[in-house]
Amino acid sequence: MPKVIHNLPITGIASFAKYPICTDLDQIDDADMVVMGIPYDMGAPYLSGAKFGPRRIREVSCHYGRGPAGFWDPERMEQYLEAPVKVVDAGDVDMDPMDFHKSFENVTEAVRKIVSKGAIPVMMGGDHSVTIPQAMAMDMYDDICIVQFDAHLDFGKRTWTNGSPMRMISEMPHFTKMCQIGMRGLGSNTREDFQAAYAYGSVVIPSRKALELGAQEVIKMIPEAKNYFVTIDIDGYDMSTAPGVGSPSPGGLNYNFVTDVLEGIAKKGNVIGFDLVEVAPQYDPTGITPRLGAMTMLAFMGFIMKEREKKGLLKNKKAE
Repeated sequence: MPKVIHNLPITGIASFAKYPICTDLDQIDDADMVVMGIPYDMGAPYLSGAKFGPRRIREVSCHYGRGPAGFWDPERMEQYLEAPVKVVDAGDVDMDPMDFHKSFENVTEAVRKIVSKGAIPVMMGGDHSVTIPQAMAMDMYDDICIVQFDAHLDFGKRTWTNGSPMRMISEMPHFTKMCQIGMRGLGSNTREDFQAAYAYGSVVIPSRKALELGAQEVIKMIPEAKNYFVTIDIDGYDMSTAPGVGSPSPGGLNYNFVTDVLEGIAKKGNVIGFDLVEVAPQYDPTGITPRLGAMTMLAFMGFIMKEREKKGLLKNKKAE
């Protein structure tokens, strides 16, 4: 009898959801999605630790590894991420511990390479400043709307920190539209920062309003665009389900709402990439924060690939 390989979640190298590893970006030609970590938290002025996020997300995501079989969703009655969809874990972007500019250059270079190969970059932070160099790499696209899930507006004037990515992205000419979901509570940037976001034209939907409206109404409020880039700060979730963050806040979003909106974004237009940031696992001994992060990523990856499959945009042919 042939030997049975069980490939249990607790065995082997902890790649994201046990997907195959390919750390040479020149060799990812047949990948539809490429997952990479950005273990960086020098942009966090208070509680650091998000640099450990990618490693911990990978570890817990092994629990959900299904390989080419993909995932059955009993609520949507759909099979997601099944073959021929190909996802690759390309490891982590190299970080220079003494030069954040060099670290960010490495992020931009990696994202450009992934996009040039026709794959969708799925990046794991790291603090929220890592979204800045990713956004810089998207300048080959036009008509981009960035959608942010976050407890905080991140429109601060202190550039290159985790409190400033949305302000810096608003100054990039290739981003023309913005929607920010989940802002709440005391400390979510200053009145002047909010006024600057409104003046830019950002659609700001605070957490309480978003939950009262419901996912379908929020989806309608997201600006129409050809391309979408999504940044998910894990602290957009309520602190009861995401305590392992640098800036936890009560009154936040929930998993069903967020994933319903993510499904709506995937249906609205072409998702060119997304990240999930600010998982700081040392503040959460229960491990629910990285687990929530992994499940959010897998759900959104499934929605994106399902829409690409419907449009015949998968790189590999589906078996008849």
